[in-house]
Amino acid sequence: MGWFLGLGIGGIVVLATALVFDGVLEGVFDGALGGLFDGWLSLPVVAGFISMLGFTGAIVLGSTGLGPGAAAAAGALAGTGAAWGAYRLSRTLLGDGGGAPQRADLVGVAGRVVTAIPRGGYGEVLLSLAGQPVKYAATADAPVERGAEIWVTATPSLTSVAVRAIQR
Repeated sequence: MGWFLGLGIGGIVVLATALVFDGVLEGVFDGALGGLFDGWLSLPVVAGFISMLGFTGAIVLGSTGLGPGAAAAAGALAGTGAAWGAYRLSRTLLGDGGGAPQRADLVGVAGRVVTAIPRGGYGEVLLSLAGQPVKYAATADAPVERGAEIWVTATPSLTSVAVRAIQR
């Protein structure tokens, strides 16, 4: 039972170090076997497997009359489940689809003109991007007065937008 408890405690230690060194194993095996093990060799996944193997093995060994082989098999099964859960959780948290807004996200956004836009020139508009007010340089096909509501039609650069006035 000592070996199983040692594995369980070792897994907890690996999990604690994962807070500091996560991604180390993935970096070491970067590109190994064409990315076959991407994410599966992360420290949280390995720690989940090792600690569940150890603690489940210790429980089975201590509470049943089964031998170390059966305890190891039960621990490996439980460890695989824990590893899969850690893998899925990390992928869900990392792949939330959040991230920084892209240029295409601005098309269709409504806003207001803060500096009048002359014909063929630039003015400024205030847009709400991810709930935050952001000021962009703006151009339009026709002049647009200060305070007018606008609609973004294109994003020619990272800091400028093409707009049209909203007619009400």
